[in-house]
Amino acid sequence: MIRALLGLALAAGVLAARPAAARAQGHGIDSTYRCVVCHTTERDAFVVGVHAEHGIHCADCHGGDPTARDLPAAHRGRFIGKPGKVATARLCGSCHSDPNKMRQYGIPTGELAEFRTSRHGQLLLLKNDPNAPTCTDCHGTHTIFPPDDARSQVYPANIPGTCARCHSDAKLMGKYNLRTDQFAQYRASAHGVALYHKQNFATPTCVGCHGAHSALPPQVTEIASVCARCHQLVGQEFGGGPHGAAARAGKMPGCLACHSNHGTHRVPPDSIAAVCQKCHGSDTRIRTMALDIQQRVAQATADMTSAERAIGQLSLAGERVGDYRFRYESALTDYLQIALVQHSLDLQRLDDLTRRVRSISVDLDAAAEASAERRWEHKLVLLPVWFLALSALALALLTLRTLKEADGDPHD
Repeated sequence: MIRALLGLALAAGVLAARPAAARAQGHGIDSTYRCVVCHTTERDAFVVGVHAEHGIHCADCHGGDPTARDLPAAHRGRFIGKPGKVATARLCGSCHSDPNKMRQYGIPTGELAEFRTSRHGQLLLLKNDPNAPTCTDCHGTHTIFPPDDARSQVYPANIPGTCARCHSDAKLMGKYNLRTDQFAQYRASAHGVALYHKQNFATPTCVGCHGAHSALPPQVTEIASVCARCHQLVGQEFGGGPHGAAARAGKMPGCLACHSNHGTHRVPPDSIAAVCQKCHGSDTRIRTMALDIQQRVAQATADMTSAERAIGQLSLAGERVGDYRFRYESALTDYLQIALVQHSLDLQRLDDLTRRVRSISVDLDAAAEASAERRWEHKLVLLPVWFLALSALALALLTLRTLKEADGDPHD
């Protein structure tokens, strides 16, 4: 019994004497690293990140002697400690700018070079501005996840919030004379709704328009090209029209002349002329063209609503709607073309498209009306039948009552 207790005590003593680093071995950190004995919080954060998965250790970024058991021996040699923002950018770039290290992961190596060209990089590296962000401000410090991990600060759905940590800070942005309502506008915009409500990760976030490491606001002559990276067909129509030529000459801010930047929405059909008037004022010729475009788009929109309602009526009536739906889809294709062509200001093409939409809408409305008339005619045909049936029933009841009264028992 005493021998067993001694054995248990010895085992407990060995476990207690084992360094914390050894216990961390199962979490992706080499047990010979003594850094984790003191820096337990950093260890817990680091072991869940992508760097720990690929064999990166404390000393690779911070230097020092990870085999030392105590201070100051652990911090001797090339010890960096907590690097500053400029040093952090260069430290991350020492690996992430090396093709020999990054090619195995398929990671590009131009981030640091791009960062130097950005507004953030210029403030940090050229002006040593302490408010400017460095790599860890966006990607995290010890817990770094790949961009396709939903826990990452640069995961598509998290990027706007990451940028907003600084750009929604009124006190901080006041130093640079920048607005702070971009994030609120983005969340309510068509892009924000697509990202947050429809989970469409193809929709642009901040980096889609401004760039990630090379973050800069687009110049006036660049805005149409930036938008056209996603809206390619719209970009082609816009570029071939008079507005495209004006945008390339720097005479108008491209798409932003009609749409806002962070709060982007489609212009309602009944507001097209008012939007045109913001730039063109009371120019009679332009106003006439704007009203013509507005009338065509509004008419096509009303026709599509009518066509959709007709399909619903036919379906509820039990009609076979396969052919009708095919025609409706054809009208929808033309209607979507109208949204593109209106950017070219080509009235002739708009006329052709709106006529096709209207023709199909009229046909579907006529089919729905004809179906309703047939149902009404069927009801009219059934009226005499119901009348005769009710008359026969009334006559039968009257005859039965008469017979019972003749038997002398009117209450039977």
